[in-house]
Amino acid sequence: MNPWPKPHIAPLSGLSFPNLKLMNSKKVMTTIEPATPFKIYVCGITPYDATHLGHAATYVAFDLINRYQHLAGNRLDFVENITDIDDPLLVRAKRDSIDWKVLAENQIDLFLTDMTALRVIPPSNLVTVTSSMKIIEDFITLLDQRGFLYQIENDHYFSVERFLEDMPLSSDEAIKIFSERGGDPERAGKRHPLDPVVWMAHQGDDPSWESKFGLGRPGWHVECTAIAVHYLDSANADPIIQIQGGGSDLIFPHHYMSEQIVRAAYGRGFANNYVHSAMIHLDGEKMSKSKGNLVFVSKLLSQGIDPMVIRWALLSGHYQQDRSWSDELLQKSTSEVSLLRSALAQSEVAETKELIQSIISDLANNLDTPASLNRLIAWAKSSQSSPKVNESGLVSRGIDSLLGLAL
Repeated sequence: MNPWPKPHIAPLSGLSFPNLKLMNSKKVMTTIEPATPFKIYVCGITPYDATHLGHAATYVAFDLINRYQHLAGNRLDFVENITDIDDPLLVRAKRDSIDWKVLAENQIDLFLTDMTALRVIPPSNLVTVTSSMKIIEDFITLLDQRGFLYQIENDHYFSVERFLEDMPLSSDEAIKIFSERGGDPERAGKRHPLDPVVWMAHQGDDPSWESKFGLGRPGWHVECTAIAVHYLDSANADPIIQIQGGGSDLIFPHHYMSEQIVRAAYGRGFANNYVHSAMIHLDGEKMSKSKGNLVFVSKLLSQGIDPMVIRWALLSGHYQQDRSWSDELLQKSTSEVSLLRSALAQSEVAETKELIQSIISDLANNLDTPASLNRLIAWAKSSQSSPKVNESGLVSRGIDSLLGLAL
């Protein structure tokens, strides 16, 4: 599908861009080596509650990586999916007496509008699951040909047991989380409790698609892997991509299972690096659908909140640290954005080139945006007290290109 409009990214000349260092899902700081093209796959929304601030925080974080690599001169292939058929979507559609397709389309439209407002660079390919059924069917066929598929009644499962030697959790912990996140470890007939379903047989009035595996729809984990390798596996590389990303709630089982499914299908790794953003809380309490305390970008925008204030607020905390959203944070961010705008409106400001290079260094250090925002606040105050140079435009271009802050 067509993604949202791409914001302009002004090139930044005469500056040094070291290789990014990012903390991976194993809590190891790793240097992200350049590649041509640089391939990223980020798990997208399930469109029944878009776009809450947890979504926004994730996509802003990976937008920073996208911007940095672009400015450093690396060509990117960035793919993001939309899971526009899934149990939660169907449950909400039935609850609200709305056609599931209409619900998905409405939420996707909101998501596109929100991403545009937040100046997130769109992916090279934004791919819905419902438009990818043949891609997914062909991928499942490959798993079958390699002997990793088996059937229980009319459902088809991936046999994962041969690939569990590097599981990051104990077996009991893994089974518990697997059950909480859509798995069915206790189903009779499974070869291993952690085997994920890859094709679910048609049930009741649920939407379904024809395939060689019967009438039904794909499982969660195989959707992303099939889409990712279809769009990104152009050179038979091992691993196939440089970064697989998403929220920290996807580390297990989703991203772990994605890795194992690719290993089974291709005998190669999926990603060099698994990088995850942390959770957003509301007033100190975990933000979740079940608690009904989600904060939506569209609602904030409808209240007249400046999207750049929302983005600033998200950047004020580190992307890999759980953090809280509150009215106090919003007020503080509004004040800080106002301070910076006032400085940028001056004819003369404090020294700039060292500031922009320091922000680049902050980003190279695992996207340390809190440090960058602190630098900008200090620069704005210095500009008011002791302006020296006529270079406010350099700062405007720099923070727009690097941080996505169009002030």
